Amino acid sequence: MIKQLAWNMFKNTGDINSYLEFAEIEKQEREKLNVNEEKKKPNLGENIRNRYKIEEVIMGTIKTKGIVIAENNMGDFDKMLTLLTPSGKISCSAKGSRRPKSQLMAGSQFLCFGDYMLFKGTNTYTLNSSEPLEIFYNIRIDLDKLQYAAHITKIIQDVTDENQNTYKIMQLYLNTLYVISETEMDLEFVVSIFKLRLMCLLGFSPRIQKCTECGREDNLNYFSFKDNGFKCEVCSRQDTGAVQISPSTKKAIQYITMAPAKKLYSFEISEENKKQLSLVS
Repeated sequence: MIKQLAWNMFKNTGDINSYLEFAEIEKQEREKLNVNEEKKKPNLGENIRNRYKIEEVIMGTIKTKGIVIAENNMGDFDKMLTLLTPSGKISCSAKGSRRPKSQLMAGSQFLCFGDYMLFKGTNTYTLNSSEPLEIFYNIRIDLDKLQYAAHITKIIQDVTDENQNTYKIMQLYLNTLYVISETEMDLEFVVSIFKLRLMCLLGFSPRIQKCTECGREDNLNYFSFKDNGFKCEVCSRQDTGAVQISPSTKKAIQYITMAPAKKLYSFEISEENKKQLSLVS
């Protein structure tokens, strides 16, 4: 009403003060209208947060290579699996994997290595899909090989954890399973090599360059369990737990410690030296 009166006064008289009064009223009304429109607008920050929550659900799917190191039946048709991946152990549920026509049946078997698609929930992982790459069939049909494979798997379970960099451990484990499955090497010898190399990966590498006591680099014919390394003949007299080893066993220990992963099992030693290596490992 006041706005209209001010405009009429300016229109009839040309009074500049009437125009200023009209302009001021119009400005106030415009500002009030803008405030009301801002209140009606959705909260942009809230929209962004909600969008990120949706993306977190989408990004909750994880694809990784892994090998099944444990399986336990759960309910009538489900399994709880433990996978060893390059980034540590992951426990996940495989729903319906025990059904005869389940697509997860092969990938949820013990010692199956493959590509796994996991969905990360609030507290647990769920297996969505799997693509087996190697099932180590020869281990499954040979009771002796299965026994040794289960033995090294138990060791792997004990020394690994979640959110741990286990790439090299997994590489050693897979190489060892391949040797057990595809070759006829002495299984006790294979396990001895595996244990000694695993100790190195875990940070317990034996001291093999010189005597652990005096630093001497020759005549290192004894291995000390107390000092985890070689000892010379003189220093070994003061260590009742040191055992004498042959030059071949000494070279085998040095080779296992420093050899490339792919060539770890590419050597042989005599039966007597194998017994000494088994004792050391």
